[in-house]
Amino acid sequence: MQNTPKLQSVGILPIAGFPLLSYASVVDPFRFANELNGQPLYDVVTLGRGANHVESSGPAFAKIDRQMSNDMVFDYLFVIAGGRPEAFSDKKTLSWIVRLARKGASIVGVSGGPVILAKAGVVSGYRMTVHWEHAPSLLETHPDLLLERTLFTKDRKRITCGGGAAALDMTLALIKQDHGADFVRRVSDWCLHTDIREASSAQRKAVPISVGTANAAVLRVMAKMEENISTPVSLSELSEVAGLSGRQLNRVFARSTGETVMAHYRNLRLEFASNLLRSSALSITQIALATGFSGSSHFTTAFRAKYSVLPSSLRA
Repeated sequence: MQNTPKLQSVGILPIAGFPLLSYASVVDPFRFANELNGQPLYDVVTLGRGANHVESSGPAFAKIDRQMSNDMVFDYLFVIAGGRPEAFSDKKTLSWIVRLARKGASIVGVSGGPVILAKAGVVSGYRMTVHWEHAPSLLETHPDLLLERTLFTKDRKRITCGGGAAALDMTLALIKQDHGADFVRRVSDWCLHTDIREASSAQRKAVPISVGTANAAVLRVMAKMEENISTPVSLSELSEVAGLSGRQLNRVFARSTGETVMAHYRNLRLEFASNLLRSSALSITQIALATGFSGSSHFTTAFRAKYSVLPSSLRA
């Protein structure tokens, strides 16, 4: 690069239980950019409060470079979380994030990190995304959020990402924004990541791959179901999406999946509930409401009918 660009300051705040893949997908592209440029473009530091390292969700930890302090200023602050981010309650850390946002930092949430940003109150009124696993519980506790189902979303100085490999696409997009397409192509080649995905790409694999059908009407209905887990739509509404009568849709659906439309819909919601029971700190009543059941009693009956156990057994 011919000109000497401004050195960008990057703070990485991993929350205990953070996913290693997300952490590496953020840190390494910045490191590669520095090496390829021959002089630093990004000053990257891992931050903590009190301890000298933070444990990940796996058998490794992140070494803390600096302790958080109120006089810090960053161009970017990345908050990376996994596990049960809705249980995070460190008020000093949340206040510190708010302080950096007010100083003008671009605040970035990765994987479960957007949940932390929501708890801090810094994404209200901003378009955002989060890992699909955390979406139902996040909407249950913060129903007014402008939540999207994309790999990553950038709205002014708020950037949110589903995590995992999507964090690599997001970080490369930020490097492209800062230093241009030609340079980021070199960085992505260094990562052996030659096809950078767009922010608007879907987080989850295509429905035809996951369910083994190519019937267009069935696929439209399944997509509608996934978009409406917490507020289920009726069979008549799904029939309108398919362009078929309810009887015709049930017949086509049964041939493709072996289930009626509403039985498949209920099972899909129960699968989401099962994931929430294992991965979130929401109460059983909150999980019931987040997956479209009228209350804990209704949910418990349906859950036991499908899994032959009580929801509380998964929570234990």
